[in-house]
Amino acid sequence: MGTQAPTDQNYNHTGMDEQSAKQKAIDEWLPITSSRNAKWWYSAFHNVTAMVGAGVLSLPYAMAELGWGPGVAILVLSWIITLYTLWQMVEMHEMVPGKRFDRYHELGQHAFGEKLGLFIVVPQQLIVEVGTCIVYMVTGGKSLQKVHETLCSSPCKDIKLTYFIMIFASVHFVLSHLPNFNSLSGVSLAAAVMSLSYSTIAWSASIRKGVQPDVQYGYKAKSTSGTIFNFFNALGEVAFAYAGHNVVLEIQATIPSTPEKPSKGPMWRGVVVAYIIIALCYFPVALIGYWMFGNAVDDNILISLQKPKWLIATANLFVVVHVIGGYQVYAMPVFDMIETLLVKKLNFKPSMMLRFVVRNIYVAITMFIGISFPFFGGLLGFFGGFAFAPTTYFLPCIIWLAVYKPRKYSLSWWINWICIVLGLCLMILSPIGGLRTIIIQAKTYEFYS
Repeated sequence: MGTQAPTDQNYNHTGMDEQSAKQKAIDEWLPITSSRNAKWWYSAFHNVTAMVGAGVLSLPYAMAELGWGPGVAILVLSWIITLYTLWQMVEMHEMVPGKRFDRYHELGQHAFGEKLGLFIVVPQQLIVEVGTCIVYMVTGGKSLQKVHETLCSSPCKDIKLTYFIMIFASVHFVLSHLPNFNSLSGVSLAAAVMSLSYSTIAWSASIRKGVQPDVQYGYKAKSTSGTIFNFFNALGEVAFAYAGHNVVLEIQATIPSTPEKPSKGPMWRGVVVAYIIIALCYFPVALIGYWMFGNAVDDNILISLQKPKWLIATANLFVVVHVIGGYQVYAMPVFDMIETLLVKKLNFKPSMMLRFVVRNIYVAITMFIGISFPFFGGLLGFFGGFAFAPTTYFLPCIIWLAVYKPRKYSLSWWINWICIVLGLCLMILSPIGGLRTIIIQAKTYEFYS
């Protein structure tokens, strides 16, 4: 009997070793945790790629719906609030000593509990990430179509948007097999450079064109209700320009960390650089575009510009390269979620074949939805309002209050509650504008036209 206990202990110890070795092998295979040797500048261009969507080109149109005063105030407020909530997430990544919250839902589970945290975070995160991937499918296809229309001399064969979306998707059937976030660094860097390039083309070409002779800065809608709905829709357009929070913990997970040198130092440095670049993209395009064209500006500033043709075609090509990188940055956490579920919960064996099947199916589904609903921007305004605003504007503040419990009526308490109230207003109002956009666009829409 005396020898039984040590045998049990040895057996338990060996079992635990095998379990932790298996767990380590799975973590080294999953795309978020497989590589932790990123530098601070990886954080910079991943964040730029995630944040600066082709939606920057619609910011002058959003300004036209908001007006000078509210427009500038909302642009600046969004920049400040989202920088603050991003800082919170960077700080919370390693708030428990010896543990890293590598995924947004892990942070949610720490704050709200194992099941509730998953229920609160995962659906919202998936709406943002899958929704953005679908929008980028449509954006990439439309930009390719614009390049074709701009450079094609008449008579020009009219090619369906469907085919351009399929051409754009074909790139992702290849790129989606990059194993992890760090392997995306080259694609992401190219995308970040492109976003700065096409933004610069947009505002510099606007200056060259000059203030239009019949420019007007009043609201475009003739009725009060139309003006209000447009205002709500524009709130959504500005809010969705700041959606990078959904992948920030996953980006930080790729940076090495030790107790002496935690990952939050290099991560925050990268975020600050990214936000300076974001300001250089957003503010000149929004303000100069609106100043030059007034309320006659198109929902894509490049359409308003039209000439010189080669420059507009180049800008649209830059948009294509950027949304290729953007799609991959948003798809990687989704791949991680699906692969984690299959390997950890359903006990599939980690393999190249599993990855090949999962990722190809995901790209095919986002392509099919993009082809079916190319007015998905309106749908995103509706559904995204429920997910973009919380995950970016106020969910980090709620988690901060739940975990750190700042003293009531202290500065931290006030700042967080102001962000929560503004974020809630955004979440309630922007879907109203998005719903109206869907109804208007759906009236004239034909499937696969």
